[in-house]
Amino acid sequence: MAQQLLFICSQNRWRSLTAERLFEGHATYQARSAGTEPGARVRVTAGHLGWADVVFVMERKHADILRQKFPEAVAGKLVVTLRIPDKFQFMDHILQDLLRERLREHLPQL
Repeated sequence: MAQQLLFICSQNRWRSLTAERLFEGHATYQARSAGTEPGARVRVTAGHLGWADVVFVMERKHADILRQKFPEAVAGKLVVTLRIPDKFQFMDHILQDLLRERLREHLPQL
């Protein structure tokens, strides 16, 4: 069974959506993405967090928001901060390289 990965950023338009797309059709990992802000393309819910085996956030503030809004859903869940700033466009090549580099230590079959 595929490991389920959830990627979180603020608006779910550039960073987390790019991360989700990197895993399309991957044999080992399934990915979804969401955002923390009210205007996000897909806004994160407790259901998203419950689905995920691992949650990757782009910035520490995203992890803080998840712990504040969904304490039960993130309790005991691995939440990894990737430290990727909000300065990239969707599918930016530098963003893709940075995501692969930061994810490699957590996802051996990337």
